Amino acid sequence: MQNIYYFRIRESYEYCIHLYTPGVNSVVLVAEDGQRVKLPTVNLRPFVEQRGLLGRFRLVTDCNNKVKSFERVVT
Repeated sequence: MQNIYYFRIRESYEYCIHLYTPGVNSVVLVAEDGQRVKLPTVNLRPFVEQRGLLGRFRLVTDCNNKVKSFERVVT
């Protein structure tokens, strides 16, 4: 069984710099359905652009809550 979560993220580039700080290994995101999900920062980093981290994203985890995929989705 897998779990699927959707997120809308809108963070400035200045905020995203913290994703690269040593010791900051994860962030807690609130999914569109209100669930809080802890996600490794390494999954967010590829999506940081000059404007920051923007868009709607889908997280898929396995039955042990290990990340299977994290991707930007088109709305």
